[in-house]
Amino acid sequence: MEQIQKKAEQFAQDHIRPFAKATDEEVRFPVESFKQMGEEGYFKLMIPKELGGMGKGLEEHSVICREFAKESATAGLCYMMHNVALMTVLTYGSEDLKEEICKNIIENKVFMALAYSEFGTGTHFYKPEILAEYSGGKIKLNGIKSMVTSAEQAAYYLVLAPDETGVEGSINNLIIPADSNGVHFRMSAWNGLGMRGNVSAPMVFENTEIDSSYQIGPSGSGMEQVFNVVAPFFITGLASVYTGVLLKLSEESINHSINRVYPDGQALRDIETVQIHNAQIYSKAMAAKYMTQEAARSGANGEEDALAKILSARIFASEASIECARIAMRVGGGKAYNGAGSIERLLRDAYAGQIMAPSVDVLIVWLGKAVTGLQIP
Repeated sequence: MEQIQKKAEQFAQDHIRPFAKATDEEVRFPVESFKQMGEEGYFKLMIPKELGGMGKGLEEHSVICREFAKESATAGLCYMMHNVALMTVLTYGSEDLKEEICKNIIENKVFMALAYSEFGTGTHFYKPEILAEYSGGKIKLNGIKSMVTSAEQAAYYLVLAPDETGVEGSINNLIIPADSNGVHFRMSAWNGLGMRGNVSAPMVFENTEIDSSYQIGPSGSGMEQVFNVVAPFFITGLASVYTGVLLKLSEESINHSINRVYPDGQALRDIETVQIHNAQIYSKAMAAKYMTQEAARSGANGEEDALAKILSARIFASEASIECARIAMRVGGGKAYNGAGSIERLLRDAYAGQIMAPSVDVLIVWLGKAVTGLQIP
């Protein structure tokens, strides 16, 4: 694991950090970083070795997402969503579907994304209102997904839609190739406060028709997929992304404290209040790191309390990143306020965590249910 962490850390410094500022300021997807991820094999992390991949799991997923997010929360999040989508296909897809998707990822270095949320259902993305018609081995879609990360960039998008029964709560998970007919994105609708390179634009389906072979798993199994695979990999991934944000906040705050020297020779770090601020940020960053590592380990081993640990890690990392960004802004002072360094960007990135589906409020309710043995959701 240490070797994977070190390699991901170096990759992020070499191929993500140089584009992080432009990704945010220009509100553009980190194309250069993702091209290099493909070249170095990161897109095949979860693919089994027998299909040409690396055969890794939840713990490696968590570590790499964290290291990528330290240099760009956008890059960490978008990479995380690829792994989540791919893992769903690998767990529930037919053999033919798995082989087709994996071959394209390995040979053409493409990646995947999720298209779950809708304007009407918001954070309750597992209750889709999009229209789906099933006939003659084809599936026709009409409707809009509201915030689709990696819009126009991914090769495949996973879409939740009602199954053919129309029974409430009975849903299917579908793969929509980006070049499918009737698919387009409303790119001008995206203007995020933070994680601006995610380009989370609405995805529109107008009589979009796909073959039924692009349905993942048996009809009506979408909810099972969401809570058995999507949720643990997605929520652990978000905990990892925001742990990366926290670690970067600590690094930036400490470095600024050391390098900011007054005319009388006193450094910012010599001030007791600044020492307290740095201690608070560092301790929360370390707490998030080890909570998330334990959650990923527990989830990978299928332990009974894994879900509670995963939810706790995500809640803590998301909330702590906002609090620590606020404190780091005090340390950074006017320089941070004026956009020097990355503290101001990290502050904006941090605020995305509390509303990103499932939102922190929803997760807190789920955690309360999990620890008392109640059904989720």
